[in-house]
Amino acid sequence: QVQLVESGGGSVQAGGSLRLSCEASGNFYSGLFMGWYRQAPGKEREGVAVIDRAGATTYADSVKGRFTVSRDNVKNTLYLQMNSLKPEDTAMYYCAASYSRLTLDRYPYSAWGQGTQVTVSS
Repeated sequence: QVQLVESGGGSVQAGGSLRLSCEASGNFYSGLFMGWYRQAPGKEREGVAVIDRAGATTYADSVKGRFTVSRDNVKNTLYLQMNSLKPEDTAMYYCAASYSRLTLDRYPYSAWGQGTQVTVSS
C-alpha cells in the first residue's frame, strides 16, 4: 500500500511562507486523490485543501487566496504552498491519499502521513 511522508514544516513569523511536501511511496496504483488536513491541540481535524486525479482543487474558506495545493504525478509528491501565514494556521499538518474521493470533511479509505508541525508566531 501507499506510504506518505510529510516535510517542510517549521516555525515562521506571521506574514511569512512555508512549502509543505508529501511524498508517496510503496506499491500503489497511480490516480490518487490527495489532500492536506490540519489539527491544533484541543481542536477537531480540519480540511485545508484537496486535489483530485485531474488536478481540480478545493480549499477551506480560511485559506483561500493564501494557500495553493499542487501535485507532481511523476514524482508522486503533493505540495502545499502557504503564504501570508497567520497564528491561526498553527497546527500539525497531515497529508492524506485515497482512491476514493476526498473532500474537506470526508476522507474514506485513506492513508495518512505522520504529520509535520507548522508554528506561526505573532
